[in-house]
Amino acid sequence: MIVKVLHNGNCSKSNAVLEYLDENGVPFEIINIVEDPLSILEIKTVLKKLNQSVFHIIRKTEKLYMEKFAGKTYSEDEWLKILAENPSLIQRPILIKGSVAMLGRPLENVKYFIEK
Repeated sequence: MIVKVLHNGNCSKSNAVLEYLDENGVPFEIINIVEDPLSILEIKTVLKKLNQSVFHIIRKTEKLYMEKFAGKTYSEDEWLKILAENPSLIQRPILIKGSVAMLGRPLENVKYFIEK
């Protein structure tokens, strides 16, 4: 089964996961979320596969978050729109295998995810 990887090329963790998959012969498809941002519906689908709320995938360490969104309260729908418009705020990498997904950190979790 091909693993889909929601990826940001500027992210060292994301690049490390791609390297791990490649070195271990795991077939994967890269979805560059910065160059090809996810729609609100696509983000909802990913969240369902993660079995998480939108708040779980927000990168609170991102400069944009700190400058523009920190300390403010937004609803889940508002966050979906914000993430669709600002894909750098989405945690990455996210690995999707069929109907399940996981955040690709730490790398040990990726190894477990791939083997199961």
